[in-house]
Amino acid sequence: MTHQDRQQDATRLVSLGDEEAVKQILVGSLFDLWKIVNNLTRLRPTKRDSYRVTIFGSARAKPGTLAYTETKRLASALTAVGCDIITGGGPGLMQAANEGAAEANATEHDKSIGIRIALPFEQEVNPFVEQAFEHGTFFTRLHHFVLASDAFIVAPGGIGTVLEAMMIWQLLQVRHVENTPFLMVGRMWPGLIDWARETMLSFDPPLANPEDFELPQCLPTADEAIAVILEHHARWQQTQGAG
Repeated sequence: MTHQDRQQDATRLVSLGDEEAVKQILVGSLFDLWKIVNNLTRLRPTKRDSYRVTIFGSARAKPGTLAYTETKRLASALTAVGCDIITGGGPGLMQAANEGAAEANATEHDKSIGIRIALPFEQEVNPFVEQAFEHGTFFTRLHHFVLASDAFIVAPGGIGTVLEAMMIWQLLQVRHVENTPFLMVGRMWPGLIDWARETMLSFDPPLANPEDFELPQCLPTADEAIAVILEHHARWQQTQGAG
């Protein structure tokens, strides 16, 4: 088909009764929309107003537990030095992180952000979120986390937290995300990384590269995570100043 033929085909009127032709138009239009969205997401600001840390974690953790207290303390410490905190905006460790950010009393701009997913059984956005976004799908929500964040911290969590962690890990592996801390905090994560390393590298050929398992940084305590983020934040500040 020549270029002229394709142009004429694109302007041809299609009856709604022509099911196959209608399907082709709908599929083509959806792909065109994805191309537009993907092209727009290539844009990045020359400078960001603030350094943003996303904290993933369980929605089931209760106030007063060690995980809740430590996540809250972690977020508060990072907010105190000028970091924004991003979470999924829900209860549990997401609330702990937003609460810690809110209690740091930083008033220059939004410090406590929630990126929500619409679920029929989920609670509303937690009361410590200062700026909220809501998505209809997990896919666009995860993309939003990636676009908005300068570092990722994974606290203890369940299947949703694992999904988020695996997404970030894969994007680092294929270098769609680079030079971004990916910290997995707590005793539950080293076992996951060890299992993946042992299992994937045991195949012939291996299912991953040895260096892929160095991308997640497993840390036992919040204090170690704070130290890593503070160092990266200081380098980020120098880069922003040079821009």
